[in-house]
Amino acid sequence: MIRSELIQKIADDNPHLYQRDVERIVNTIFEEIINAMARGDRVELRGFGAFSVKKRDARIGRNPRTGEAVEVEEKHVPFFKTGKLLRDRLNGK
Repeated sequence: MIRSELIQKIADDNPHLYQRDVERIVNTIFEEIINAMARGDRVELRGFGAFSVKKRDARIGRNPRTGEAVEVEEKHVPFFKTGKLLRDRLNGK
């Protein structure tokens, strides 16, 4: 499912809301998650999962084409851990 499909589904399920309002709500939710993660905060949605940021240390990597050693800088990457409810539902429990 992509963002526009999510917006359409919510708008269809809530006919009393205008689609532009639903779009604004969805965009606000995503922006707040992104802003929190940019600050290094953890975002937990009970039953769904938790978004966090993990730090990857600098390391020496290899160029797969030439085999040459390459320095890879330290970086921060997004991480998602599923909640128990979501995990159980995916596994048919």
